[in-house]
Amino acid sequence: MTSFASDAAIERIALGVIDRTLPKPEWTHAAHFAAALWLLRYRRDLTTAPAIKGLISAYNEATNTPNTDTGGYHHTITLASMGAASAHLAAYPETASLHCVLDALLASPLRRPEWLLDYWSRETLFSVAARRDWTPPDLAPLPF
Repeated sequence: MTSFASDAAIERIALGVIDRTLPKPEWTHAAHFAAALWLLRYRRDLTTAPAIKGLISAYNEATNTPNTDTGGYHHTITLASMGAASAHLAAYPETASLHCVLDALLASPLRRPEWLLDYWSRETLFSVAARRDWTPPDLAPLPF
């Protein structure tokens, strides 16, 4: 798992997604959470469901990743991940360094890209319906 040694490194990831310049190989599981934490702290206007969908869809298109029924933007995964990041961030004081918050998040069960399968069946999570719109968990309620 990639470690971000400073808040500046996290900001670089988030701004790279916003301005669509982040190289696609750097858009890792850890980078998704890094961007989410930065957006939640500094650009809440980009964290609403429509805004985050537009932001990530535009980034995908800029990096030649088509947003289709089988790839690209996934609404349920995005909203669940934003919820997880928001709950995690809320457990820390506003003055906490984001890279420390991210390190703690990545030391939690969220470090596993497949953490969502604790709450959704594979069939439900990877359905076209879940990719397009919010689909509630079908195995267990989210803890946040």
